[in-house]
Amino acid sequence: MPVSVRSFAKINLGLCIGALGPDGYHELRTIYQTIALHDVIRVWVERGSGIEIRCEDPRVPNDESNTCYRIVERAMAALKARGRVVIEIEKRLPVQGGLGGASGNAVATLLALERAVKKELPGPDRLRIAAEVGSDLPLFLVGGTVLGIGHGEEVYPLPDLPSVPCVVVTPEIGVSTPQAFAEWDALYGGDAAELRSTGQVGTPAPTQAELTPARASDRIIEFGRVLSAWLSAQGKVKSGKGLSGVSASGRGRAETPLLDLVRTGIENDFERVVFPQYPELCEVKRVLGQAGALYASLSGSGSAIYGFFRTQPAAEKAAARLRKTGFEAQATATLTRRQYWKKFLVSSF
Repeated sequence: MPVSVRSFAKINLGLCIGALGPDGYHELRTIYQTIALHDVIRVWVERGSGIEIRCEDPRVPNDESNTCYRIVERAMAALKARGRVVIEIEKRLPVQGGLGGASGNAVATLLALERAVKKELPGPDRLRIAAEVGSDLPLFLVGGTVLGIGHGEEVYPLPDLPSVPCVVVTPEIGVSTPQAFAEWDALYGGDAAELRSTGQVGTPAPTQAELTPARASDRIIEFGRVLSAWLSAQGKVKSGKGLSGVSASGRGRAETPLLDLVRTGIENDFERVVFPQYPELCEVKRVLGQAGALYASLSGSGSAIYGFFRTQPAAEKAAARLRKTGFEAQATATLTRRQYWKKFLVSSF
C-alpha cells in the first residue's frame, strides 16, 4: 500500500540578497513560513530496483533532475534499503511559483519513504541529505516559522506563531530563480542596495533613482537587527512585561506577532528585479492591498504573491473578488509548527 503525505507550501516573510560569494552563491537572509496549501505525495516500494516518478503535470520532470528522485537516491543508500521506489505526485501547487513546491515534494517523499521501508534516518542525516538536494529543502523538516541563512539551507525554528489568514495568488507565470539572481547581479553587480520603503501594500517597483547604494553586508546586518528587535519584543510579551504601542488593528501586538514581524519593514529584494520584468505581478500586489490585505509580498522569486488578512472570512471574500477579476487566488492560512506536523504526517485522507 502506498504511503500518502501532504507536501505543504511555504512563503517568504522578507528576503535579503547579500553579496555573491566565491562559491557562486549569494548569501541570503529570509524567514520561511509554511502555509496550508499543499500537493499530495504517494510513495511505495516494489520488488526490483530504480526510481519511477509519476505525475500528470507535464512540467514536472520524471528523471534524475527531479528533487524527489535525487533525495530518494541518497536516502535509499543511507538507509541501506532495496527495492524499486515509485513516487506519485499530485500537483496542486504551481510549478516555479515561489512556494517551494518541488522542495516540499522532496522532503515529503523522504519522510514517506522512511515509512514505506520502515526505517528512519537520524535527524542530522535528514538535514544533510535535504541540504545536498536543494537550499530550501531543510525548512520543510522544521515547519512553522523558520529563519533561513547561508544560501537558505541553514535553518533555525523561530517562535511558533498563531495561524494568520492569507490569500495566495498564483499567476500563470513561471519565474526562473537563476534568472532572477542573474537580473539582480546585472543591476547591482552582486551587491545589494538599500530601498527607502513607503510601508504601503502594493507599492510599485522602485526606480533606479529611489535606490541608495549600500553594501550587501550592511543589508544582511540590518535584517538581523530587525529580527533581533522583533524577537526581543515577543520575549517581553511572553514574560508579561508588555509592549508600548499597539498594532495597526488597534489590538495589542501580542495578538498579531506575525503581522508585527512583517510590519517591521522587512522586504523581498526579488521584487526589485521581478516586478520590472513582470509588471502584472506588481499589479497583483496592488489589487491585494485594495482587497484589504494588511501586508502583501512576492514569495521567493515568484510568481506567487500573498497577502495577510485580519479574518478568514475577509480572506475568502478577497480571494473571491480576485478570481472575478481573472486572478487565480486561494484563501488559506499560515501553519504553526504543531499544525504542520499534525497535518503533514497523515497517511490517509
